[in-house]
Amino acid sequence: MSSTVARVSRVMRWSWPRGFPLVQFPNPPLAAALLASITAQATRGGVHRALTALFYSALSVWAYEEARHGVNWFRRLLGLGFAVYIVLSLAGALRRT
Repeated sequence: MSSTVARVSRVMRWSWPRGFPLVQFPNPPLAAALLASITAQATRGGVHRALTALFYSALSVWAYEEARHGVNWFRRLLGLGFAVYIVLSLAGALRRT
């Protein structure tokens, strides 16, 4: 059992390249955002709206965490860039309503 836990832990810490991570294994907020986005594409009505709200909420948490605690300047800028994307997307959606 401990070898399975060790393997899962190693996969969750994966990043590339090692010295300056540009790509990392998705953390829980990013995984939730991705799953909500994929599922929202297959739904309509209230479920679609709830999943879209979950997508923006989880992506906001991820963007904040990256901008505040990213492992390098690139990851922090990535978080900041997605925070700007979220604000602009939501402002555009409010303008359309």
